[in-house]
Amino acid sequence: MDSHQDSQAAPVLNDAVPVRHPGRWVSAIIIIGVLVGFVQSLVTNPRFRWDVVGTYILDTKVVQGVAWTLVLTFASMVLAIILAILLAFMRQSDNPVFRWSSWTWVWFFRGTPVYTQLLFWGLIAVLYPKISAGVPFGPEMFSMDTSTVVTATVAAILGLGLNESAYLAEIFRAGLKSVDSGQMEAAEALGMGKTKIMWRIILPQAMRVIVPPTGNETIGMLKTTSLVLAVPFTLDLTFATNALANRIYLPIPLLIVAAFWYLVITSILMVGQHFIEAHYGKGVDNRVPAAINPAAAKASAAVAPSAEAEPDLKMDFPEEEAK
Repeated sequence: MDSHQDSQAAPVLNDAVPVRHPGRWVSAIIIIGVLVGFVQSLVTNPRFRWDVVGTYILDTKVVQGVAWTLVLTFASMVLAIILAILLAFMRQSDNPVFRWSSWTWVWFFRGTPVYTQLLFWGLIAVLYPKISAGVPFGPEMFSMDTSTVVTATVAAILGLGLNESAYLAEIFRAGLKSVDSGQMEAAEALGMGKTKIMWRIILPQAMRVIVPPTGNETIGMLKTTSLVLAVPFTLDLTFATNALANRIYLPIPLLIVAAFWYLVITSILMVGQHFIEAHYGKGVDNRVPAAINPAAAKASAAVAPSAEAEPDLKMDFPEEEAK
């Protein structure tokens, strides 16, 4: 009787012990300790002069510097993007003159420091005092002073934009090459024009490769504007905070003010980049539902027949199936 009851008893489960991770706790304690010490030093060290930071963080000159920094960043990026698209297409052209011209542009602007290029554009009026147009070795039709055309603002935008175009050209070229060539061949087989193929099929798929590094370059451009003093351009955020620091002989609080505004702008740009990446990452990122692109779907169907068509192929050979 006892043996029968023992056989009917529930089996004893193993007393599983979860895996311990002491390294996680040790690393967490170290990181928290360092963070607490850093925050304590910020609060208790009077040399940071947080009262001065609070006084100048919304100063008129500082706010104007933020505005000019944004103008330089976005104007330079627009110029760089336009040139980079043109350079990327030239690099993939069948015309050897276009290919070598694009390669030379990228070689030169990537190979020289941006500070040197800004100095050059600041001194362009010394090399070419006048901008003129006319018949070569003949009469001059019109001319104007270079300094009236290439102002400090224009020189800063040209220096930053031309330098950035070389880096973006390689990013765009990598994005275009990431799309399988069969997509274009299939779209051409469907009778689509090259312009429509590029805008409806190639670019939407290439953007998921282009957007992340382009966002990174935009953030880098934001901080590179601090070099426009070489032009010289004296309205950006870095120059404004340095001028205030030299006036009150307190550089550290004004450095904190500049760092604060750069962090705020960078955070906003990162949020925008996140949503753009999510839009173009549909169907690739598992967290984002895929959106159907009719043109790309037709092109993909032309490249690879669907699985539903396979049974029909087998039905064409009844004699071999009987064997």
